[in-house]
Amino acid sequence: MTEDLDKLMEVMTAAFDPLYGEAWTRRQVEDALLFGHTYYSLVDACGNPPEAETPAVGFTLSRHGFDEEELLLLAVIPQERGKGLGKTLLELLSNSAKHRGAQRLLLEMRKGNPAESLYSAFGFYQIGERPDYYRLLSGERVNAITFARDL
Repeated sequence: MTEDLDKLMEVMTAAFDPLYGEAWTRRQVEDALLFGHTYYSLVDACGNPPEAETPAVGFTLSRHGFDEEELLLLAVIPQERGKGLGKTLLELLSNSAKHRGAQRLLLEMRKGNPAESLYSAFGFYQIGERPDYYRLLSGERVNAITFARDL
């Protein structure tokens, strides 16, 4: 688990722009994983689970609850974006969430996040918006958009 957490945090550091404050700390990830209903997937540059000596280039972190699963984080390092790894991660998440009994996926993201096109192409649709939900490092407030996808 420690090795996987190290890989996850390396991707987190490389993938999230500090301007938006979206990256989680190692402690936040560890605490989430302690609950037992939080799951993660790691992929290498080929979209497979990375071997011990192979670096991860992407991950998902999700939380399962009854018949829904919430995508908490999805990240792919910048140099590997545009190669289909985001879609691969969403497929892995969908399959594992279904296996856990989820009937739909949920996610919330910052309005204007370029990942919106990935989510839309994968079948997510907007179900809500929270005004001024996120605060950027600059102090600017940005709306949050909530999306769902039926499984």
